[in-house]
Amino acid sequence: MAQTGSETPAEVSVGALEAQRLSKLEAIKSRGIDPYPVRFAGKQNIADIRRESFGENNDLTPAEDAAHVATAGRVVAIRDMGKAQFLQIQDQSGRVQVYAGNKTLGEDDYFVLRNLDLGDIIGIKGRPFRTKTGEASIHADELKILSKNLAPLPVVKEKDGETYDGISDIELRYRQRYIDLAVNAEARATFTLRSAILREIRDFLHRKGFMEVETPMMQAIASGAAARPFTTHHNALDIDLYMRIAPELYLKRLIVGGYEKVFEMNRNFRNEGISTKHNPEFTMIEIYQAYADYNTMMEITQDIFEHLSVTLLGSTEMPYGQHTISLKKPWKKIGYLESIKEATGLDFEKFLGEENPSVTEAKKMAASAGLKAEGLHTFWEVVDLAFSEKVEPNLIQPTIVMHYPKAISPLAKSIPGNEHLVERFEPYITGREMGNAFSELNDPLEQERRFNEQASQKASGAEETMETDDDFVTALKVGMPPTGGLGIGIDRLVMLFANKSSIKDVILFPLLRPNK
Repeated sequence: MAQTGSETPAEVSVGALEAQRLSKLEAIKSRGIDPYPVRFAGKQNIADIRRESFGENNDLTPAEDAAHVATAGRVVAIRDMGKAQFLQIQDQSGRVQVYAGNKTLGEDDYFVLRNLDLGDIIGIKGRPFRTKTGEASIHADELKILSKNLAPLPVVKEKDGETYDGISDIELRYRQRYIDLAVNAEARATFTLRSAILREIRDFLHRKGFMEVETPMMQAIASGAAARPFTTHHNALDIDLYMRIAPELYLKRLIVGGYEKVFEMNRNFRNEGISTKHNPEFTMIEIYQAYADYNTMMEITQDIFEHLSVTLLGSTEMPYGQHTISLKKPWKKIGYLESIKEATGLDFEKFLGEENPSVTEAKKMAASAGLKAEGLHTFWEVVDLAFSEKVEPNLIQPTIVMHYPKAISPLAKSIPGNEHLVERFEPYITGREMGNAFSELNDPLEQERRFNEQASQKASGAEETMETDDDFVTALKVGMPPTGGLGIGIDRLVMLFANKSSIKDVILFPLLRPNK
C-alpha cells in the first residue's frame, strides 16, 4: 500500500488502527449505510477504462462529454486536499486515480469518503478526465463503500510501477497470501503468469491432438513413482487409500483402452521433505502418446519450453538469477552415468551387469568423492546421491540427461542391445530436474519382474520404491502399443519463467507448519 499524508502515523499500534477503523465502521452503519453491500453492478475493468477513455498509451484526452464509467477496487493511496481527495484504486487489471469531493458527491457518499482508509474496497461512478499534471483520472459522482478494511495492510512503496520496499516478512507472504496479493504487484504478476503458462500448455497439446483426461486422486495402490505416499481412510468401504503420487499407471491404462494421445494436468501428493524445490502437494503435467518413444517426448519437451518462452516472453532467452537461460532447441544431451564419472571420476557403469552390486563398495566410492552415503540402503541410491550432489547443481543451461540404469527405472523400456540401461531422460535447467520421460515398458512379464525387484529393494530398507500394481500388469497383458510418456513439474517450470528461487513463491498456498 502506498502511504500518504492522511495515513495514521507509523508509531500508532496495529490494535489502535483497528480500533479507529471499527469506530469508522460503526459511524458508517449509524447513517444507515451498509458497509458490506451485496453487489456493485456494472463494474468495468480499470485497464479497459484507461484504454477506451485515454487510448492504448494513455495519450488521448477525453471529451468534455465523455461517457460515464463505473469501476471498483481497493484503495491503495489517499491524498487529502481538504474538502476533496485524490485516491488511487486498484483492481485485478491495474490502477487509476480518482478525484472525489463535496461538490459532486451526495451527502452519504461524501461521508464515506471522509471515513475511508487504505485497504477499503469502494465502487465509483464518474467521468474520465485529465488533471493539470496530465494524469488519467476519474472524477467521481458516486462513491460507495463495498468492504471496510479492518485489518491494516502492510505499507509497500512503489515508484513508476516498481516495488522497492516490499513485505520484509517472507513468512507472512506465504502464510497470508491474500495480503501478499493485495499489496504486492510482483506476486500478482507471478500467479497471472502461472495461469497463462497452464493455458498455453493446454492449448499447445490440444492443437497437437491430445485429449485432456482426469484420473483418481485417491488410489488403492500408491504406484507410478518412487515416493512415500500420504495415507487416508474411506469409512464406507473401510479401506485405506493413498493420495496420488503420480497418475502414470492410470494414463497408460487409457492407452491400452485405445486412446492414443492423452494428458492430465494433475495434483500429486508425496510425503517428503519441504525445501525450495519441494512441496508435498505439487502440480505436474503427464503426457502419453501411443506409437511414440522417448525421442518423441524429447521433441515435445523442448517444443513446450520454447513455445512458452516465445509466446509469453517474446524470446527464447530469459534471465534467471545471474544467468541468461536459452531455451532454443536443440538442448545439450549427456549420459547419466557418464556425467557422474566426468564430475567425480567414479565409474559406476562397470557394475551394471552385476545382479546385486555391493552397497558397501558404492559407499566407499562415494566417500572417496566427499559424499556422505552412510544412511542409504542400496547401491543405486548411492549412485543417485552422486548425481544429485555432483552433477545436478551444475546443469544450468537446458540439458537432457539420458540413459538411466534399469534398476532405478522400473517403468521404462531397455535400450535395444543394452539390457542394463533404459530409454529414459530427465530435462534439467538451473540445476533443477524439470521432468521425467521414457519409452514406456509394455511387456507385462518384464513389468511384473521389475515390480518384484522393487519389492526386494524395499525389503532391503529403501523407502522410496514403487509398489506392485497387479491390475496394471493385467492391463499390459491386454496389450499396450509402443508408447512415449512425459511428466513436467509445473511448479518448477513457473519458477524458471518467473525468475524465482523458491517453490513457495509460485504456489499460492504452500504447506507450512501451523502457527502455535
